[in-house]
Amino acid sequence: MSVEDRYFDGLYAGNDDPWAFRQRWYEQRKRAITLAALPRPHYRAIFEPGCANGELSAELARRCDRLLCCDTAAAAVKLAQTRLSLFDHAHVEQSRLPQDWPQEKFDLIVFSEIGYYLDSADLTAVIRHMENSLTADGQLLACHWRPPIEGCPLNARQVHDRIHEVLGLPRLVLHQEADFILEIWSREPRSVAALEGLR
Repeated sequence: MSVEDRYFDGLYAGNDDPWAFRQRWYEQRKRAITLAALPRPHYRAIFEPGCANGELSAELARRCDRLLCCDTAAAAVKLAQTRLSLFDHAHVEQSRLPQDWPQEKFDLIVFSEIGYYLDSADLTAVIRHMENSLTADGQLLACHWRPPIEGCPLNARQVHDRIHEVLGLPRLVLHQEADFILEIWSREPRSVAALEGLR
């Protein structure tokens, strides 16, 4: 069974930054690596499910023409809306995955730190949604904490293996450390250098 909403609601009870996104160097560094790993400087439309309080979202907003974010926790949605209030092209919704999936197309989906909260069936459904939501040149970035998380149905390796298996797209980026794994798959298989005519 996927982790229930009450777990996330509890995390935000009296705490506007339950994962210490703003304070911890680990989180700041991971955001920087995530942004540096993106193969393109700018995207037309980005979707970030599980946006939490919007710390990464604010950085993604600077890299796109339209940003859609969502989270299952009402408190997180309000925090992210406040964080993104300066960006007219950013929108935050409250939704539960996989059922509340947007109908739009995106050239980047950022699936960060949420895959292991889903059970196997829900994760597969989300991957199918992501596959159907990617544009003809769309990309998917996934990033997850590698150590086990108590109460989560899956771990990072299981999440990324399932994405690779179900999505079936070329992988452009693989970055792995003791703490996290980050991968990018793309419908445009050429590397950054190849696209610039360097190889």
